[in-house]
Amino acid sequence: MPETGRRPTIKDVARAAGVSLQTVSRAINGKAEIDPSTRQRVLDIVQQMGYRRSRHARGLAAPGVDTLGLIVPDLINPFFPSLIQGVIDAASAQGWRVVVSTSDGDPEGEQRLIRSMSEQVDSLVGYFDHSRAPTPPLPPDLRLVLLDPEKAVPGAGSVRIDVPGGVDAAVAHLAERGYRRPGMIDCTTTCDRFLRGRSFLASAAARGLDMGRDRIELAEQSIAGGETAIHALLERHPEVDAVFAFNDLVAVGALRGLAARGLRVPQDCAVIGFDGSVLGGLVTPTLTSVHVDTHRLGLLAVDEVRRLIDDQSSSDTDPVTLDCELLVRDST
Repeated sequence: MPETGRRPTIKDVARAAGVSLQTVSRAINGKAEIDPSTRQRVLDIVQQMGYRRSRHARGLAAPGVDTLGLIVPDLINPFFPSLIQGVIDAASAQGWRVVVSTSDGDPEGEQRLIRSMSEQVDSLVGYFDHSRAPTPPLPPDLRLVLLDPEKAVPGAGSVRIDVPGGVDAAVAHLAERGYRRPGMIDCTTTCDRFLRGRSFLASAAARGLDMGRDRIELAEQSIAGGETAIHALLERHPEVDAVFAFNDLVAVGALRGLAARGLRVPQDCAVIGFDGSVLGGLVTPTLTSVHVDTHRLGLLAVDEVRRLIDDQSSSDTDPVTLDCELLVRDST
Protein backbone atom coordinates (compact mmCIF):
# COMPACT_ATOMS: atom_id res chain seq x y z
CA MET A 1 0.00 0.00 0.00
CA PRO A 2 1.19 3.58 -0.65
CA GLU A 3 2.25 5.83 2.20
CA THR A 4 -0.59 7.58 4.02
CA GLY A 5 -1.67 10.68 2.16
CA ARG A 6 0.18 9.76 -1.03
CA ARG A 7 -1.78 9.23 -4.21
CA PRO A 8 -1.44 5.57 -5.29
CA THR A 9 0.48 4.95 -8.50
CA ILE A 10 0.34 2.24 -11.14
CA LYS A 11 3.50 0.81 -9.55
CA ASP A 12 1.66 0.45 -6.24
CA VAL A 13 -1.11 -1.48 -7.97
CA ALA A 14 1.35 -3.71 -9.85
CA ARG A 15 3.30 -4.44 -6.68
CA ALA A 16 0.18 -5.31 -4.70
CA ALA A 17 -1.16 -7.54 -7.47
CA GLY A 18 2.22 -9.16 -8.19
CA VAL A 19 2.07 -8.32 -11.89
CA SER A 20 3.84 -6.02 -14.35
CA LEU A 21 2.89 -2.44 -15.19
CA GLN A 22 1.75 -3.57 -18.62
CA THR A 23 -0.64 -6.10 -17.07
CA VAL A 24 -2.17 -3.43 -14.82
CA SER A 25 -2.61 -1.12 -17.79
CA ARG A 26 -4.21 -3.86 -19.87
CA ALA A 27 -6.57 -4.83 -17.07
CA ILE A 28 -7.70 -1.22 -16.67
CA ASN A 29 -8.06 -0.75 -20.42
CA GLY A 30 -10.07 -3.96 -20.83
CA LYS A 31 -7.58 -5.67 -23.14
CA ALA A 32 -8.10 -9.35 -23.88
CA GLU A 33 -4.46 -10.43 -23.56
CA ILE A 34 -4.58 -11.31 -19.85
CA ASP A 35 -6.23 -14.02 -17.78
CA PRO A 36 -9.73 -13.00 -16.54
CA SER A 37 -8.89 -13.88 -12.93
CA THR A 38 -5.75 -11.72 -13.09
CA ARG A 39 -7.76 -8.84 -14.54
CA GLN A 40 -10.32 -9.09 -11.76
CA ARG A 41 -7.61 -9.21 -9.08
CA VAL A 42 -6.01 -6.07 -10.51
CA LEU A 43 -9.34 -4.25 -10.74
CA ASP A 44 -10.19 -5.17 -7.14
CA ILE A 45 -6.87 -3.72 -5.97
CA VAL A 46 -7.42 -0.61 -8.09
CA GLN A 47 -10.74 -0.07 -6.33
CA GLN A 48 -9.32 -0.78 -2.86
CA MET A 49 -6.49 1.70 -3.35
CA GLY A 50 -8.57 4.33 -5.07
CA TYR A 51 -6.11 4.41 -7.94
CA ARG A 52 -6.76 6.88 -10.78
CA ARG A 53 -4.88 6.62 -14.06
CA SER A 54 -2.46 9.30 -15.16
CA ARG A 55 -2.00 10.18 -18.82
CA HIS A 56 1.25 8.20 -18.79
CA ALA A 57 -0.46 5.08 -17.47
CA ARG A 58 -3.23 5.35 -20.05
CA GLY A 59 -0.59 5.31 -22.79
CA LEU A 60 1.33 2.28 -21.56
CA ALA A 61 -0.71 -0.38 -23.31
CA ALA A 62 -0.89 0.22 -27.02
CA PRO A 63 -3.33 -2.22 -28.58
CA GLY A 64 -1.58 -5.45 -29.53
CA VAL A 65 1.92 -4.17 -28.71
CA ASP A 66 4.22 -5.86 -26.22
CA THR A 67 7.31 -4.25 -24.76
CA LEU A 68 10.47 -6.32 -24.50
CA GLY A 69 13.32 -5.28 -22.22
CA LEU A 70 16.93 -6.18 -23.02
CA ILE A 71 19.77 -5.90 -20.49
CA VAL A 72 23.43 -6.29 -21.53
CA PRO A 73 26.65 -5.64 -19.58
CA ASP A 74 27.93 -2.88 -21.86
CA LEU A 75 27.61 -1.31 -25.29
CA ILE A 76 31.33 -0.92 -26.09
CA ASN A 77 32.29 -4.58 -26.34
CA PRO A 78 31.81 -5.50 -30.04
CA PHE A 79 30.03 -8.70 -28.95
CA PHE A 80 26.85 -6.86 -28.02
CA PRO A 81 25.76 -4.43 -30.81
CA SER A 82 24.91 -7.25 -33.23
CA LEU A 83 23.11 -9.13 -30.45
CA ILE A 84 21.03 -6.04 -29.72
CA GLN A 85 20.24 -5.63 -33.42
CA GLY A 86 19.14 -9.26 -33.63
CA VAL A 87 16.72 -8.77 -30.74
CA ILE A 88 15.35 -5.57 -32.29
CA ASP A 89 14.94 -7.18 -35.72
CA ALA A 90 13.08 -10.21 -34.37
CA ALA A 91 10.95 -8.19 -31.95
CA SER A 92 9.99 -5.70 -34.67
CA ALA A 93 8.81 -8.58 -36.84
CA GLN A 94 6.45 -9.50 -33.97
CA GLY A 95 5.24 -5.91 -33.65
CA TRP A 96 6.97 -5.46 -30.30
CA ARG A 97 8.87 -2.50 -28.92
CA VAL A 98 12.34 -2.97 -27.40
CA VAL A 99 13.87 -1.09 -24.48
CA VAL A 100 17.65 -1.59 -24.13
CA SER A 101 19.65 -0.88 -21.00
CA THR A 102 23.14 -1.66 -19.75
CA SER A 103 24.32 -2.75 -16.32
CA ASP A 104 27.86 -1.42 -16.94
CA GLY A 105 29.17 -4.71 -15.60
CA ASP A 106 28.01 -3.87 -12.05
CA PRO A 107 26.35 -6.93 -10.42
CA GLU A 108 24.48 -4.87 -7.82
CA GLY A 109 23.40 -2.30 -10.40
CA GLU A 110 22.25 -5.17 -12.58
CA GLN A 111 19.95 -6.42 -9.83
CA ARG A 112 18.42 -2.95 -9.44
CA LEU A 113 17.99 -2.71 -13.19
CA ILE A 114 16.26 -6.10 -13.35
CA ARG A 115 13.89 -5.02 -10.58
CA SER A 116 13.08 -1.71 -12.27
CA MET A 117 12.72 -2.98 -15.82
CA SER A 118 10.65 -6.04 -14.87
CA GLU A 119 7.91 -3.68 -13.69
CA GLN A 120 7.78 -1.88 -17.03
CA VAL A 121 7.95 -4.59 -19.70
CA ASP A 122 6.08 -7.72 -20.72
CA SER A 123 9.20 -9.77 -21.44
CA LEU A 124 12.82 -9.48 -20.35
CA VAL A 125 15.92 -10.80 -22.11
CA GLY A 126 19.22 -10.56 -20.27
CA TYR A 127 22.90 -11.34 -20.63
CA PHE A 128 23.40 -11.33 -16.89
CA ASP A 129 26.28 -11.74 -14.45
CA HIS A 130 27.16 -15.44 -14.56
CA SER A 131 27.84 -15.63 -10.83
CA ARG A 132 24.14 -15.42 -9.95
CA ALA A 133 20.66 -15.79 -11.34
CA PRO A 134 18.23 -12.84 -11.34
CA THR A 135 17.22 -12.56 -7.68
CA PRO A 136 14.71 -9.69 -7.34
CA PRO A 137 11.06 -10.78 -7.01
CA LEU A 138 9.74 -10.83 -10.56
CA PRO A 139 6.11 -10.43 -11.68
CA PRO A 140 4.67 -13.92 -12.25
CA ASP A 141 3.48 -12.97 -15.73
CA LEU A 142 6.91 -11.73 -16.87
CA ARG A 143 8.49 -13.80 -19.65
CA LEU A 144 12.20 -14.12 -18.84
CA VAL A 145 14.89 -15.35 -21.24
CA LEU A 146 18.53 -15.74 -20.17
CA LEU A 147 21.41 -15.54 -22.62
CA ASP A 148 24.25 -18.00 -22.04
CA PRO A 149 23.39 -18.65 -18.36
CA GLU A 150 25.47 -20.88 -16.13
CA LYS A 151 22.38 -22.37 -14.50
CA ALA A 152 18.75 -22.71 -15.52
CA VAL A 153 16.09 -20.58 -13.82
CA PRO A 154 12.71 -22.30 -13.31
CA GLY A 155 10.12 -20.99 -15.74
CA ALA A 156 12.64 -19.00 -17.79
CA GLY A 157 13.76 -19.64 -21.33
CA SER A 158 17.44 -19.67 -22.23
CA VAL A 159 19.82 -19.64 -25.18
CA ARG A 160 23.30 -21.01 -24.57
CA ILE A 161 26.44 -20.64 -26.62
CA ASP A 162 28.28 -23.91 -27.27
CA VAL A 163 31.44 -22.63 -25.61
CA PRO A 164 33.03 -26.08 -25.07
CA GLY A 165 32.52 -26.94 -28.74
CA GLY A 166 34.00 -23.65 -29.90
CA VAL A 167 37.00 -23.93 -27.59
CA ASP A 168 37.63 -27.51 -28.70
CA ALA A 169 37.69 -26.39 -32.34
CA ALA A 170 40.30 -23.76 -31.42
CA VAL A 171 42.51 -26.27 -29.58
CA ALA A 172 42.18 -28.82 -32.40
CA HIS A 173 43.31 -26.14 -34.86
CA LEU A 174 46.38 -25.29 -32.77
CA ALA A 175 47.31 -28.96 -32.49
CA GLU A 176 46.92 -29.46 -36.25
CA ARG A 177 49.20 -26.48 -36.90
CA GLY A 178 51.89 -27.99 -34.68
CA TYR A 179 51.63 -25.78 -31.60
CA ARG A 180 52.43 -27.82 -28.48
CA ARG A 181 52.82 -25.35 -25.58
CA PRO A 182 49.69 -23.18 -25.48
CA GLY A 183 48.71 -20.63 -22.87
CA MET A 184 45.48 -18.77 -22.25
CA ILE A 185 44.30 -15.33 -21.19
CA ASP A 186 41.01 -15.81 -19.35
CA CYS A 187 38.53 -13.29 -17.93
CA THR A 188 39.27 -12.01 -14.44
CA THR A 189 35.61 -11.31 -13.61
CA THR A 190 32.51 -13.51 -13.56
CA CYS A 191 32.20 -13.37 -17.35
CA ASP A 192 31.43 -17.05 -17.78
CA ARG A 193 32.56 -18.61 -14.50
CA PHE A 194 35.79 -19.70 -16.23
CA LEU A 195 33.94 -22.04 -18.60
CA ARG A 196 36.30 -21.14 -21.44
CA GLY A 197 39.30 -21.81 -19.23
CA ARG A 198 37.96 -25.16 -18.05
CA SER A 199 37.08 -26.13 -21.61
CA PHE A 200 40.53 -25.13 -22.84
CA LEU A 201 42.29 -27.24 -20.21
CA ALA A 202 40.09 -30.26 -21.00
CA SER A 203 40.59 -30.00 -24.76
CA ALA A 204 44.35 -29.50 -24.44
CA ALA A 205 44.66 -32.52 -22.14
CA ALA A 206 42.61 -34.66 -24.53
CA ARG A 207 45.11 -33.88 -27.30
CA GLY A 208 48.20 -34.39 -25.20
CA LEU A 209 49.27 -30.74 -25.30
CA ASP A 210 51.64 -29.41 -22.64
CA MET A 211 49.18 -27.24 -20.74
CA GLY A 212 48.54 -26.55 -17.06
CA ARG A 213 46.55 -24.09 -14.96
CA ASP A 214 49.68 -22.02 -14.35
CA ARG A 215 49.63 -21.10 -18.04
CA ILE A 216 46.30 -19.29 -17.63
CA GLU A 217 46.65 -15.54 -17.05
CA LEU A 218 43.62 -13.48 -15.99
CA ALA A 219 42.74 -10.14 -17.58
CA GLU A 220 40.00 -7.56 -17.83
CA GLN A 221 37.91 -7.69 -21.02
CA SER A 222 39.82 -4.98 -22.86
CA ILE A 223 42.69 -4.46 -25.28
CA ALA A 224 44.79 -3.00 -22.46
CA GLY A 225 43.95 -5.99 -20.28
CA GLY A 226 45.08 -8.41 -22.97
CA GLU A 227 48.32 -6.52 -23.56
CA THR A 228 49.20 -6.52 -19.86
CA ALA A 229 48.32 -10.20 -19.53
CA ILE A 230 50.46 -11.41 -22.44
CA HIS A 231 53.51 -9.73 -20.92
CA ALA A 232 52.81 -11.37 -17.55
CA LEU A 233 52.21 -14.78 -19.14
CA LEU A 234 55.43 -14.72 -21.18
CA GLU A 235 57.48 -13.49 -18.24
CA ARG A 236 56.44 -16.63 -16.37
CA HIS A 237 56.32 -18.97 -19.36
CA PRO A 238 58.52 -17.80 -22.25
CA GLU A 239 58.10 -21.24 -23.85
CA VAL A 240 54.44 -20.54 -24.75
CA ASP A 241 54.00 -20.85 -28.52
CA ALA A 242 50.24 -20.11 -28.83
CA VAL A 243 47.71 -18.07 -26.88
CA PHE A 244 43.95 -18.53 -26.68
CA ALA A 245 42.23 -15.34 -25.51
CA PHE A 246 38.89 -15.00 -23.73
CA ASN A 247 37.55 -12.71 -26.46
CA ASP A 248 38.69 -10.68 -29.45
CA LEU A 249 39.36 -7.53 -27.43
CA VAL A 250 41.78 -9.44 -25.22
CA ALA A 251 43.30 -11.15 -28.27
CA VAL A 252 44.02 -7.82 -29.96
CA GLY A 253 45.76 -6.70 -26.78
CA ALA A 254 47.85 -9.88 -26.93
CA LEU A 255 48.82 -9.07 -30.52
CA ARG A 256 49.99 -5.63 -29.40
CA GLY A 257 52.00 -7.10 -26.55
CA LEU A 258 53.67 -9.68 -28.77
CA ALA A 259 54.63 -6.98 -31.28
CA ALA A 260 56.10 -4.88 -28.47
CA ARG A 261 58.27 -7.85 -27.46
CA GLY A 262 59.50 -8.29 -31.02
CA LEU A 263 57.72 -11.62 -31.45
CA ARG A 264 56.23 -12.60 -34.80
CA VAL A 265 52.64 -13.84 -35.12
CA PRO A 266 52.10 -16.68 -35.91
CA GLN A 267 55.73 -17.78 -36.42
CA ASP A 268 56.83 -17.24 -32.81
CA CYS A 269 53.43 -17.30 -31.11
CA ALA A 270 49.95 -17.88 -32.52
CA VAL A 271 46.87 -16.06 -31.22
CA ILE A 272 43.21 -17.15 -31.25
CA GLY A 273 40.31 -15.02 -30.04
CA PHE A 274 36.69 -15.78 -29.22
CA ASP A 275 33.63 -13.96 -30.64
CA GLY A 276 34.63 -13.62 -34.30
CA SER A 277 33.85 -9.90 -34.19
CA VAL A 278 34.53 -7.47 -37.02
CA LEU A 279 37.49 -6.22 -34.99
CA GLY A 280 39.47 -9.36 -35.82
CA GLY A 281 39.44 -8.55 -39.52
CA LEU A 282 40.78 -5.04 -39.00
CA VAL A 283 44.05 -5.86 -37.25
CA THR A 284 47.37 -7.09 -38.65
CA PRO A 285 47.74 -9.99 -38.75
CA THR A 286 44.05 -10.71 -39.04
CA LEU A 287 42.77 -12.67 -36.06
CA THR A 288 41.76 -16.32 -36.03
CA SER A 289 38.73 -16.51 -33.75
CA VAL A 290 35.85 -18.69 -32.59
CA HIS A 291 32.88 -16.99 -34.24
CA VAL A 292 29.61 -16.54 -32.36
CA ASP A 293 26.71 -15.39 -34.54
CA THR A 294 25.47 -12.80 -32.06
CA HIS A 295 22.76 -11.52 -34.40
CA ARG A 296 21.31 -15.03 -34.48
CA LEU A 297 21.68 -15.17 -30.69
CA GLY A 298 19.32 -12.19 -30.54
CA LEU A 299 16.88 -13.83 -32.95
CA LEU A 300 16.83 -17.03 -30.90
CA ALA A 301 16.21 -15.05 -27.71
CA VAL A 302 13.04 -13.55 -29.17
CA ASP A 303 12.01 -16.99 -30.42
CA GLU A 304 12.23 -18.14 -26.79
CA VAL A 305 10.04 -15.23 -25.69
CA ARG A 306 7.50 -16.23 -28.33
CA ARG A 307 7.61 -19.83 -27.06
CA LEU A 308 6.93 -18.69 -23.50
CA ILE A 309 3.94 -16.68 -24.72
CA ASP A 310 2.51 -19.56 -26.76
CA ASP A 311 3.21 -22.28 -24.17
CA GLN A 312 1.51 -21.33 -20.91
CA SER A 313 2.51 -24.57 -19.17
CA SER A 314 5.01 -24.32 -16.33
CA SER A 315 7.15 -27.21 -17.54
CA ASP A 316 10.75 -26.27 -18.23
CA THR A 317 12.44 -27.12 -21.52
CA ASP A 318 16.04 -27.68 -22.50
CA PRO A 319 17.95 -24.53 -23.45
CA VAL A 320 18.39 -23.63 -27.09
CA THR A 321 22.05 -24.03 -28.09
CA LEU A 322 23.90 -21.80 -30.55
CA ASP A 323 26.84 -23.49 -32.25
CA CYS A 324 30.17 -21.74 -32.85
CA GLU A 325 32.42 -21.76 -35.92
CA LEU A 326 36.19 -21.31 -36.12
CA LEU A 327 37.27 -18.49 -38.44
CA VAL A 328 40.84 -19.22 -39.54
CA ARG A 329 42.83 -16.10 -40.38
CA ASP A 330 46.49 -15.03 -40.37
CA SER A 331 47.24 -15.11 -36.62
CA THR A 332 47.58 -18.91 -36.66
